[in-house]
Amino acid sequence: MARSAATDRFAAQNRKARHDYFIEDTFEAGVMLLGTEVKSLRQGRASIGEAFAAEQGGEFFLFNAYIPEYEAANRFNHAPRRPRKLLLHRREMNRLLGSVQRGGMTLVPLSIYFNERGIAKVQLGLAKGKRKVDKRDTEKERDWSRDKARLMREKG
Repeated sequence: MARSAATDRFAAQNRKARHDYFIEDTFEAGVMLLGTEVKSLRQGRASIGEAFAAEQGGEFFLFNAYIPEYEAANRFNHAPRRPRKLLLHRREMNRLLGSVQRGGMTLVPLSIYFNERGIAKVQLGLAKGKRKVDKRDTEKERDWSRDKARLMREKG
């Protein structure tokens, strides 16, 4: 599901996820938020670096995502690290549940953004963890492609 940066307004991104995991597939999920959480997300101060998604009671939740309290909300504020329910189609939920249980995969949030209609969405990645050797190989590949591009630019 390719999305252009011009249409998305990112509230939070997990840049380290692609370094730590092989991302097999991506899914877009809605997320149930409180009003103060939406206002805080619009300020762009959220963090999903340590967040993960998991199944609990037949539903998927986003755990450990940090959305700071909204300062103007005094007593009606939210808990910054509370579990947030993810909204997925039943078919997607069954597929993800099967991959997580049988395949040893994990669900990693890649970004939280607002779509064209202003609705908060979470991009989830179905991921398999990388070992240290895999990370080094990826880094070598990236360096070589950078050097190759530089050499081609200098030649022609």
